[in-house]
Amino acid sequence: MSQALTLHYEIVEHTLPNGLRVVVNPDPSSPAVAVNLWYHVGSADEVSGRSGFAHLFEHLMFQGSAQVNSGEHLSALQAVGGQVNATTSFDRTNYFETVPRGAVDLALWLERDRLESLDVSQENLDNQREVVKEEKRQRYDNVPYGDQLMLLLALNFPEDHPYGHATIGSMDDLDAASLGDVRDFFDTWYRASNLVLTLAGAVSADEGLALAEQYFGTLPALPTPEHPQTAPLPQHSGVPRLDVVRDVPRSALHLGWRTPPIDHPDHLAVEQALAVLGGGPASRLQKVLVRQEEMAEGISASQLALSRGTSLALVSSRARQGHDLDELESSIVEQLHRLLDEGIDEAELDRANASFEREWFGELAQVDSRADQLGAFATLYGDPNRINTQLELMRAITPQDVQRAARTWLHPDQRSALHYQQGSDESTISEDQA
Repeated sequence: MSQALTLHYEIVEHTLPNGLRVVVNPDPSSPAVAVNLWYHVGSADEVSGRSGFAHLFEHLMFQGSAQVNSGEHLSALQAVGGQVNATTSFDRTNYFETVPRGAVDLALWLERDRLESLDVSQENLDNQREVVKEEKRQRYDNVPYGDQLMLLLALNFPEDHPYGHATIGSMDDLDAASLGDVRDFFDTWYRASNLVLTLAGAVSADEGLALAEQYFGTLPALPTPEHPQTAPLPQHSGVPRLDVVRDVPRSALHLGWRTPPIDHPDHLAVEQALAVLGGGPASRLQKVLVRQEEMAEGISASQLALSRGTSLALVSSRARQGHDLDELESSIVEQLHRLLDEGIDEAELDRANASFEREWFGELAQVDSRADQLGAFATLYGDPNRINTQLELMRAITPQDVQRAARTWLHPDQRSALHYQQGSDESTISEDQA
């Protein structure tokens, strides 16, 4: 087994008296500074009847605050050469900008102003509701395969589970949302004690901590909001299956498993098992089903890594013309049984690790994506220094660990199956959820 390179990124962390956590990663080689904010709130924190709020704020946060006009946050930073964006997921909402060293004060001032005094007005709510609706039409409703994620969530999570709905939320819920509902969501989750601020790049540790104190230190000290407690879901039994027919170029198959959360000891071993199965051109499913038997156009195996009790592993493929999804599913199950029965060898594991290592170094080479990883580790693991040990943890896992994890979490009898059939009828043709 080859040895992983050891990482030694300088990381300084500090918690302000108001609860805001600061992470600084000085990098003198970078000409810019990444300013990254992870708010520990996502669609999993939404309550029944009020879905879509977390994603809605990804839009509302650019609509102005006490000293900033609507759209000015974006335009002011772009004017000095900065790049700005935001994303929402199940467990977090993050806002990030990469700016020249001389614009760090501007970026932090803008972030402070919208956290302290966001303009959550009826006009802004109405406008951004319509923006979200258009986004849903473009990304989910009017594109081939657009509803796959929603179907997979419904198949693998109970309706009332925190992960039982997509981050885009329900348009009916957004239409029904009052201004008071939306303001309450902001007041609950957007506070210093629920925020990780990461500065990475052309800033020293002392400078970074001083800037965080300067711009965020006077925010009120409010209690850290409590997240809903979520017990791990039991693994599937009886192979719950959903068949739908859609007007798409090729039929698609998705097999799903309820796997452990990201902080579980088996999480990385499950990742490696999925990589060996379908993580690239040298993976087992790619070799057998795509190249040898030519029954699949492509195939992938990955994990929707989540923090609250249960993650979701998926093996996904599109069938070649002349092959049906039952045949494809049978062949995938056969390869899974082979992995569970025979295990994997060192060479397979080394290839999977080498692929992860290449992608990981590519991710960390860019100061903006490195800052985002630091925010993720600080928020979801409680330890930004894990960025330096992730490779060592991966390399410490043995072929026996991978086989054991696969037997525990990826058994074929504990799968779900979404058969997304090519056709012209958009109705659900059968549903059997155990």
